[in-house]
Amino acid sequence: MAGDEASPLARAEQFVWLTARVLEQRRFAFHFLGGGPDPVDAALGPYLNGDGGYGHALDPDLRGPASQPLHTAHALRVLDSLGRCAGQRIERLCRHLTQVSTPEGALPLRCPTARPFPAAPWHPDLDDPSSALLTTGPVVGLLHRNRIWHAWLFRATEWCWERVETLHHAHPYEIQAAVSFLEGVPDRSRAAAAADRLGRLVREQELVVLDPQRRAEHPVPAGGGPGEQLFPHDLARRPESPARSWFTDEEMARSLDFLAAEQQEDGGWPVRRRAWAPGSSLERRPIATIEALLTLRAHGRSDLLSRPAPVPPR
Repeated sequence: MAGDEASPLARAEQFVWLTARVLEQRRFAFHFLGGGPDPVDAALGPYLNGDGGYGHALDPDLRGPASQPLHTAHALRVLDSLGRCAGQRIERLCRHLTQVSTPEGALPLRCPTARPFPAAPWHPDLDDPSSALLTTGPVVGLLHRNRIWHAWLFRATEWCWERVETLHHAHPYEIQAAVSFLEGVPDRSRAAAAADRLGRLVREQELVVLDPQRRAEHPVPAGGGPGEQLFPHDLARRPESPARSWFTDEEMARSLDFLAAEQQEDGGWPVRRRAWAPGSSLERRPIATIEALLTLRAHGRSDLLSRPAPVPPR
């Protein structure tokens, strides 16, 4: 099936078979085609380095083999989705995080080990990088979500709390990272209070586009490219997210309608950040496509995800 005759899911499947890395092909099969977790786990394996971290452009914006915190966050999201964020692999990963942390006990955006290799221009190469919520928040949140206990987590968690509870002029991506932290951290009452404050900040500072039809009137965040804006579904990816209460039912419905309508003619979803390298852009789109489908399904938009018939690989 093709074009208007195919369901959104079938069109997305065709796009994934045509363009995605093996990892994303297997993730798609696991989430939407009844595939098992073992093939996904096996596809993630080659990105694992001997130091316990992940590299090899697992996050497409950082090229080269070096282990980096952004790759770690990506790997943990995959393992969390499989229910396999545990065991010796995670113990070794936490030891690696201890070694690459800043003096504050948090993670930098990019470690100096990545210097010889290409990277997106918004990931600066610094001799002494500072702590970053963009990396630390999601990693800490996912480890807590899976009830991991390691010495590294104590200081990193406290750093995240301090950062999240003192955010005043935040970038939308920082809010996104803060939500990832709050989704997993064990102290739920403290998380609820922090989420309530952040929700007010998001609305007061207009950090997300609440009406996609008026997105052209909404300012692009600092450093962003044309159209690089966040929407309610980017923060509340699941109904149980603490960010869901920040938005009315009408605002969330408009956001999900916009997300569904973003599917391109080729079946994939676009990447709203600036393109900086052909390979990175190509690899990012299947990831964005899987995330879009998972978000729509989590919010009950199953009407868009019916799959009348399988589409074989070509």
